[in-house]
Amino acid sequence: MSKIVVDEELEALRLDKALTKLYEGKSRSYALKCIEEGKVKINGSIVKPSYSLKYGDEISYELLEEQSLNLDAKDLNIPIIYEDADVAIVNKPKGMVVHPGAGNYDNTLVHGLLYELDDLATINGVVRPGIVHRIDKDTTGLLMIAKNDMAALGLSEQLKNHSCKRRYQALVYGSFVENKGKINAPISRDPNDRKKMAVAKDGKQAVTHFKVLKRYKDFTLIECELETGRTHQIRVHMSYIDHPVVGDKVYGRRKVIGDQGQFLHAKSIGFVHPRTKEWMEFDSELPEYFQSFLQTLEEV
Repeated sequence: MSKIVVDEELEALRLDKALTKLYEGKSRSYALKCIEEGKVKINGSIVKPSYSLKYGDEISYELLEEQSLNLDAKDLNIPIIYEDADVAIVNKPKGMVVHPGAGNYDNTLVHGLLYELDDLATINGVVRPGIVHRIDKDTTGLLMIAKNDMAALGLSEQLKNHSCKRRYQALVYGSFVENKGKINAPISRDPNDRKKMAVAKDGKQAVTHFKVLKRYKDFTLIECELETGRTHQIRVHMSYIDHPVVGDKVYGRRKVIGDQGQFLHAKSIGFVHPRTKEWMEFDSELPEYFQSFLQTLEEV
């Protein structure tokens, strides 16, 4: 690990900008990734990328582990729900990362898409062909895939202006007095753990609408509709209101139920087709492990 004391040249710079000077030849996004993964500390503590350096601060930093990136097509049995010349809708299995990244360089959804589809948009780079939005590794369900750059731009714009309809189903702890509600709480990186997200006053706006679908003893099945799309949004918001998602090892109860990951499924998605301008909407069944657990709750 390298160390440097902040001098007049670095004083008052944002940490992420200063790191581009220390990581010679590396981009600002690389610096941000180093901060997120805990590779950078100021006076022994992890801080935000926007931290303003002070004269005399000690910066400890190290490089990310370099790993080769293999983007060969692989038959991963990705369910294709719909496909035309511009877009595809896929049903992502549990336990699968959407695209290669730190710690997950193989057997991602992208590897499977390269096998299943002849064309994928390239506008988001070689690591994310066709990808316009993501869901977590242990979240299942529907994703829009862009097969060309025109479609990628059109779908991304709808995600940006919140005109897409994305509905999830989640099993959460506890019971609700209300039948529906709205959570409006900003989300940012957890200052104590850069791999997690948290509700914070200085975070980005995050809005989740929810309604109760079914009440069980000690649990509730809800539908969530995203107005924004922040990282881990539903999981963070439900934990914030003391109804964490069942099976969530990061934001849930200390004693985790099951080994399938969080009971969270991207069930339906709707958007305007980027070429035809027609509204399209798709729905999916809950995965088998999710349905089986609900059945055990019915028997209680």
